Amino acid sequence: MTTTTLTAPQPAPAPSRQAPVRQPAAIRRKRALHWIAVHSVAIAAALFFVLPFVFVFLTSVMSDSQAMSGDLWPHEWNWSNYADVINTPGFLDWWKNSLMYAGLGTLFTVCSSIPVAYALAKFRFRGRRVAMMLVISTMMLPPQVIVIPMYLVWAQQLHLSGSLWPLIIPMAFGDAYSIFLLRQFLLTIPKEYIESAKVDGCGDMRTLLKIVVPMAKPGIAAVALFQFFYCWNDYFGPQIYAAQNPGAWTLSYGLESFKSAHSVNWNMTMAATILVMAPVIIVFFFAQKAFVEGVTLTGVKG
Repeated sequence: MTTTTLTAPQPAPAPSRQAPVRQPAAIRRKRALHWIAVHSVAIAAALFFVLPFVFVFLTSVMSDSQAMSGDLWPHEWNWSNYADVINTPGFLDWWKNSLMYAGLGTLFTVCSSIPVAYALAKFRFRGRRVAMMLVISTMMLPPQVIVIPMYLVWAQQLHLSGSLWPLIIPMAFGDAYSIFLLRQFLLTIPKEYIESAKVDGCGDMRTLLKIVVPMAKPGIAAVALFQFFYCWNDYFGPQIYAAQNPGAWTLSYGLESFKSAHSVNWNMTMAATILVMAPVIIVFFFAQKAFVEGVTLTGVKG
């Protein structure tokens, strides 16, 4: 009697994986040189903007004897320079005043400019173009032209000189540039969304808050960033209204006093400069996507 032996099927041999073929060094070098040649203008522009920041940072961590001595790389990293700047009397007060000025100024500008931009973009009324031209014309008026009468009003009538409120309160009544930028962005929103909201029974204010504002977030982010940068870097306004009160100084104005007191300590001056620039860089880093999108879409339709 013949017995049959069953043999388990053998698994198919796995396909051999060949190692990726490495390109010769000459070809890789040629491609790298080609990439550098194609992007040479962009590389030069990037270095033009980045190298000053690198120089300021490296100088900020040098010792007093090495700063501005011709050495580009610090012999030892003196991180204590930043602690010395922060512990300077009044520096934290300048920081708080700058945050208050930039934060409240941005909030007031955005909240007051959105309704005006919405009305100029979506409402149809007689004199709409004239109103828009008046808004644009105010952008052409230098602030130095009206600084004397405005100072007399805030100082003699309202008694608010020596504080930042003469700079913050006017932002609650809109900003011409912010209104113009938001109006151009709101023109890109199809009117069908607004009409469908009104058919569902939404009023103008509810349509603005529930429909328009969520769709206009990139434009609002761009306006908020522009206003935050303007307030944070403003030197002229605090010089006019807060110069006589050191407790109301901002970083932009206080940095000039700090520089005068440490005119020979360039490492301290550069460390203070880095601390002044840091919030602006951080804010732009986290909001750059919405900022670029808002600036790109603004002005598509006018």
